[in-house]
Amino acid sequence: MSLHIPFDNSYARLPDGFYSRLDPTPVKAPHLLAFNEALAGVLGISRGEAVELARVFSGNEVPEGAAPLAQLYAGHQFGSFNPQLGDGRAILLGEVVGTDGARRDIQLKGAGPTPYSRMGDGRAWMGPVLREYLVSEAMHAMGIPTTRALAAVATGEPVLRESPLPGAVLTRVASSHIRVGTFQIFAARQDRAALQALFEHTRDRHYPEAAGPADLLRDVAERQARLVVQWLSVGFIHGVMNTDNCTLSGETIDYGPCAFLDAYHPMRVYSSIDRQGRYAYGNQPDILVWNMAQLATALVPLMEDQEAAVEEFSEIIHALPRIIRREWLRLFRAKIGLATEEEGDEALIGDLLNRMAGNQADFTNTFRRLGGTRARDEFTDPAAFDQWAEGWRARLEREAAPQELMDRTNPAFIPRNHRLEEMIEAAVGGDMAPFHRLMEVLARPYADQPEAADLQRPPAPGEEVRATFCGT
Repeated sequence: MSLHIPFDNSYARLPDGFYSRLDPTPVKAPHLLAFNEALAGVLGISRGEAVELARVFSGNEVPEGAAPLAQLYAGHQFGSFNPQLGDGRAILLGEVVGTDGARRDIQLKGAGPTPYSRMGDGRAWMGPVLREYLVSEAMHAMGIPTTRALAAVATGEPVLRESPLPGAVLTRVASSHIRVGTFQIFAARQDRAALQALFEHTRDRHYPEAAGPADLLRDVAERQARLVVQWLSVGFIHGVMNTDNCTLSGETIDYGPCAFLDAYHPMRVYSSIDRQGRYAYGNQPDILVWNMAQLATALVPLMEDQEAAVEEFSEIIHALPRIIRREWLRLFRAKIGLATEEEGDEALIGDLLNRMAGNQADFTNTFRRLGGTRARDEFTDPAAFDQWAEGWRARLEREAAPQELMDRTNPAFIPRNHRLEEMIEAAVGGDMAPFHRLMEVLARPYADQPEAADLQRPPAPGEEVRATFCGT
């Protein structure tokens, strides 16, 4: 094998109760759709031939040094606790320490059934695989902590959903796949020894300076708070913020029914399974606080004085809304060109957002075009923007370089929902050109790219994506 992956596995050294060991299920005719050369270089992976890459990253060939396993976890799904979930269609091949010194997981998503599949087929179809590949890489390019995509492989086999669809496997790379739900399952089972082992593993891997569970909770909560505010700043809606999709590393994970805002509204929902709007755009900060409270609950059994722990952990959770508000103000000030702080800034930002919601203004284009004359064109009533802009321009007079700040804060390009659907439709028909074009443009989201102006256009009537779906 010319392909070499320098595995150095640590999760596999945890007790057997943390996972089930198994190999991926082979597929019929693997064919490489995409491979992330730049990421492979960071991981220290020597590039093999396309046929070999397809074999390895479809699961047909387990590379030397791998320790394939499906991880066990629980989780709150839409507020209801499921005492056992786990990787139902994903298999962790192992870990590598990259050329940058960082440890990362390499996981195959759609690699076949596991003991946690719960009657599922363990497979993925091509649409969600390419969607996650593209969106996760776009998020990375925007500077937002995220899992990343290393490879996408077509399986040559159909996957049955509402109808037969072409199958595929995604190779996902993450700082780790440790979730809030990973702690929850051992807390629910009252397995203190496993909980302690997981705490030590997580601390050593992500927060080596944490002296105890309280420090870990505080660090995770603050990292997650910054992450969710970054989502809000680019109009991203995760769509399924269950505790099993909330990482201890502070990375975005699971791009199932996610979406980006077109016309701004704080209660916008795309996910087809979020029928009550629990994970709407504007609800995400509150859900983050709720998720961190579940982590706090799972960590309490590790403390000798549990009554005192509840009090200390509660203070950490109650501080989160202030942290979120501070981070939100910092990022949204930058989005309107403000590097300094003044008392009326929050009201100024809120007024703009209210006017955007009332005038169906496109979120991304409005902020990107603030510095010119085109932002008003995003409003059904341009006078609503003009009224706001008078006070804003007066405020900008006290700023040194507002345009430069806005240009590096407001992306010109996002993975627009209707463009993703067009890309998927083309790929299913054998045409990968739209995928590669989107990848090229979204790799430079803050750059003006006049040749790609069509990718900035909001959906026309008949193009709007009203619902997004989980790949299962």
